[in-house]
Amino acid sequence: MVSSDFSELSKKKKLPKGLSRGLKKHAGRDSLGHISVRHRGGGSKKQYRFIDFKQDKFDIPGKIVSLEYDPNRTARIALAHYADGEKRYVLAPQELKTGDLILSSQKKIEARPGARMPLSEIPDASPIYNLELNPGRGGQIVRAAGASAILMGKEGKYAQVKLPSGEIRNILNTCLANVGSLSNPEHDHNNLGKAGKKRWLGIRPTVRGKAMNPVDHPHGGGEGNQSIGLKYPKTPWGKPALGVKTRKRKKYSNRLIIKRRK
Repeated sequence: MVSSDFSELSKKKKLPKGLSRGLKKHAGRDSLGHISVRHRGGGSKKQYRFIDFKQDKFDIPGKIVSLEYDPNRTARIALAHYADGEKRYVLAPQELKTGDLILSSQKKIEARPGARMPLSEIPDASPIYNLELNPGRGGQIVRAAGASAILMGKEGKYAQVKLPSGEIRNILNTCLANVGSLSNPEHDHNNLGKAGKKRWLGIRPTVRGKAMNPVDHPHGGGEGNQSIGLKYPKTPWGKPALGVKTRKRKKYSNRLIIKRRK
């Protein structure tokens, strides 16, 4: 078993009032109670922390009071106390420590880790995270542990950004992003080590189709081990399981993609 190092986190305190709520379990079911996502259920109780992905308190400095673990995401989060008395949770970048100041602005400010400003004001070749796709919407991509995109350059009203997947795409210059890379970069090296830890995370067992009966799966049946006996692997509902393109051919954002991910 390999788990994360929590030594850099602040000592556990009570969650601030108004910044969290209980998280209801849905066990992968839709509004009718049918299973829409398989292999979900159980797991430890969680409190959902409200994260400020917009960071729209412009030109008001916030002091980092604590760095905390969030059970709902892989990156660490930080509690910021702003000069006007408001408290908010934000995603914590690497190198951020308690006592540091963070600032969000629509003008050019110092490009240090955690600073948030429009892409037009961020220096080229900078690592960025918590990136907006539509101005004012709040960060939607590059939010996982250790993740960062690279600002390649600017041309006209667009900035070229290389995403963690390798895709290069145009994003409006007016979209906001934070400077730096996200915390907990060692998350990739985690090894759960035992089945029980998977259950704590709310993930139930996955059974191979080959191990089932023909009535339960297209791969099922037969005596002992053999090939699946089909032209291509199929889902339990008979649809192609591998290599099938799910992206719409005429998706509106195709024109913004300069280079597809590999």
